Amino acid sequence: MRIGKVIGTLTFSKLHESLRGSSWRVVVPLGVGNLREGLALDSEELVVYDDLAAGEGDLIAFTEGAEATKPFYPSLKPVDAYNAAILDKIDLH
Repeated sequence: MRIGKVIGTLTFSKLHESLRGSSWRVVVPLGVGNLREGLALDSEELVVYDDLAAGEGDLIAFTEGAEATKPFYPSLKPVDAYNAAILDKIDLH
Protein backbone atom coordinates (compact mmCIF):
# COMPACT_ATOMS: atom_id res chain seq x y z
CA MET A 1 0.00 0.00 0.00
CA ARG A 2 1.25 3.48 -0.86
CA ILE A 3 0.23 7.01 0.08
CA GLY A 4 -0.70 9.58 -2.54
CA LYS A 5 -2.24 13.01 -2.98
CA VAL A 6 -5.29 13.51 -5.19
CA ILE A 7 -4.61 16.24 -7.76
CA GLY A 8 -7.60 15.81 -10.04
CA THR A 9 -10.49 13.80 -11.42
CA LEU A 10 -10.52 11.81 -14.64
CA THR A 11 -13.58 11.35 -16.85
CA PHE A 12 -13.66 8.70 -19.57
CA SER A 13 -15.68 9.01 -22.75
CA LYS A 14 -15.61 5.21 -23.21
CA LEU A 15 -15.24 2.70 -20.41
CA HIS A 16 -15.20 -1.07 -19.95
CA GLU A 17 -18.76 -2.26 -19.27
CA SER A 18 -17.87 -3.57 -15.80
CA LEU A 19 -16.68 -0.10 -14.73
CA ARG A 20 -19.74 1.97 -15.67
CA GLY A 21 -20.59 4.49 -12.94
CA SER A 22 -17.11 4.39 -11.42
CA SER A 23 -15.05 7.37 -10.25
CA TRP A 24 -11.39 7.92 -11.06
CA ARG A 25 -8.78 10.20 -9.46
CA VAL A 26 -5.41 11.41 -10.67
CA VAL A 27 -2.94 10.78 -7.83
CA VAL A 28 0.71 11.66 -7.17
CA PRO A 29 2.47 9.03 -5.02
CA LEU A 30 4.24 10.49 -1.98
CA GLY A 31 7.47 9.39 -0.34
CA VAL A 32 8.73 10.02 3.18
CA GLY A 33 10.48 13.19 2.00
CA ASN A 34 7.21 14.60 0.68
CA LEU A 35 5.40 13.79 3.92
CA ARG A 36 8.11 14.75 6.44
CA GLU A 37 9.91 17.67 4.80
CA GLY A 38 7.17 18.89 2.47
CA LEU A 39 9.30 18.30 -0.62
CA ALA A 40 7.78 19.12 -4.00
CA LEU A 41 5.62 16.53 -5.72
CA ASP A 42 7.97 14.97 -8.26
CA SER A 43 6.55 11.48 -8.86
CA GLU A 44 4.72 10.45 -12.00
CA GLU A 45 0.95 10.65 -11.67
CA LEU A 46 -1.30 7.61 -11.90
CA VAL A 47 -5.02 6.94 -12.23
CA VAL A 48 -6.77 5.35 -9.22
CA TYR A 49 -10.24 3.76 -9.04
CA ASP A 50 -12.12 5.57 -6.24
CA ASP A 51 -15.40 4.56 -4.66
CA LEU A 52 -14.73 6.53 -1.45
CA ALA A 53 -15.28 9.98 -3.02
CA ALA A 54 -11.82 11.41 -2.37
CA GLY A 55 -11.51 15.07 -3.24
CA GLU A 56 -8.73 17.16 -4.69
CA GLY A 57 -5.98 17.64 -2.11
CA ASP A 58 -6.94 14.55 -0.06
CA LEU A 59 -4.28 12.10 1.03
CA ILE A 60 -5.22 8.51 0.23
CA ALA A 61 -3.83 5.02 0.76
CA PHE A 62 -3.93 3.04 -2.47
CA THR A 63 -3.01 -0.43 -3.66
CA GLU A 64 -1.66 -1.41 -7.06
CA GLY A 65 -1.49 -4.47 -9.26
CA ALA A 66 -3.22 -7.70 -8.27
CA GLU A 67 -4.09 -6.29 -4.82
CA ALA A 68 -6.12 -3.52 -6.49
CA THR A 69 -8.53 -6.12 -7.90
CA LYS A 70 -9.22 -7.85 -4.55
CA PRO A 71 -12.16 -5.61 -3.50
CA PHE A 72 -14.05 -6.77 -6.60
CA TYR A 73 -13.54 -10.52 -6.09
CA PRO A 74 -15.00 -12.84 -7.37
CA SER A 75 -15.78 -10.65 -10.39
CA LEU A 76 -12.83 -9.30 -12.34
CA LYS A 77 -12.39 -5.64 -13.23
CA PRO A 78 -9.55 -4.11 -15.26
CA VAL A 79 -8.18 -1.94 -12.42
CA ASP A 80 -4.48 -1.17 -11.81
CA ALA A 81 -4.84 1.01 -8.68
CA TYR A 82 -7.57 1.18 -6.01
CA ASN A 83 -8.24 3.81 -3.33
CA ALA A 84 -8.39 1.81 -0.08
CA ALA A 85 -8.64 4.73 2.40
CA ILE A 86 -8.86 8.50 2.77
CA LEU A 87 -6.30 9.55 5.36
CA ASP A 88 -7.22 12.15 7.97
CA LYS A 89 -3.82 12.36 9.64
CA ILE A 90 -0.32 10.93 9.21
CA ASP A 91 2.16 10.85 12.12
CA LEU A 92 5.80 10.20 11.23
CA HIS A 93 8.23 9.45 14.04
